[in-house]
Amino acid sequence: MTPHLASGNRQTLAGFAPQHFGWQQQGAVGVVTLDRPERKNPLTFESYAELRDLFRRLAYVDEVGAIVLHGAGGNFCSGGDVHEIIGPLTGMAMPDLLAFTRMTGDLVKAMRASPQPIVAAIDGVCAGAGAILAMASDLRVGTSRSKTAFLFARVGLAGCDMGACAMLPRIVGQGRASDLLYTGRSLGGDEALAWGFLNRLVAPEQLQGEATAWAAEIAAGPGFAHAMTKRMLHQEWSMGVDEAIEAEAQAQAICMMTRDFHRAYEAFVAKQKPVFKGD
Repeated sequence: MTPHLASGNRQTLAGFAPQHFGWQQQGAVGVVTLDRPERKNPLTFESYAELRDLFRRLAYVDEVGAIVLHGAGGNFCSGGDVHEIIGPLTGMAMPDLLAFTRMTGDLVKAMRASPQPIVAAIDGVCAGAGAILAMASDLRVGTSRSKTAFLFARVGLAGCDMGACAMLPRIVGQGRASDLLYTGRSLGGDEALAWGFLNRLVAPEQLQGEATAWAAEIAAGPGFAHAMTKRMLHQEWSMGVDEAIEAEAQAQAICMMTRDFHRAYEAFVAKQKPVFKGD
């Protein structure tokens, strides 16, 4: 083991076998599959926690450069399982309810803190917490039959769930986010593309291939620099313009010290395509 691995700053996902969702590594792309197709891939207490732990761990993993998040069986995710989450929540005391809502929020925090860009592949039902997972991803590919619904109001809850009131307006705008969060209505694929919630719209049979190819393209890029871009996109939400410009000056100066930056220059001079290694 190399010194930096031994010191605990890096981990490997070799042999990683989660119990509550599927995991496959295709080169530098990690594929997370929400795999309960008979119920449209709902989340459980256990899958929330295990997903949170995976994305936290990815902050220390170099071998994965991008993530694809998708659901099995033609649907993305139907949200929290009615029988395994919603029912039990109605019988919990306030401290336990708060522990649960903080845990779900920690999943979103972990997704945003992981250095790997996340591509969500959205088909069919994408509702409740499933819509949040799509929102918390960096990029979204969908189909015309996808139906995204932040349906919390329809079950007697506020739309301010897992960061939705902070993040969704930044993706689709304040007025459109208000529409979705107050009504809980479904956002179809074509409308989602027009609103900017989806980055790309493809045929259902092309969805997985498109998402994986996009993630592979990102993973083949300068990994350290991509991680810096993701960090800056997140951190600059709370900065003024002057602070953001200074933060980006520092971030870019750090990236100029990487070998990938030098590789890109040398490849340009040699009229070749650079091969990035993330260092």
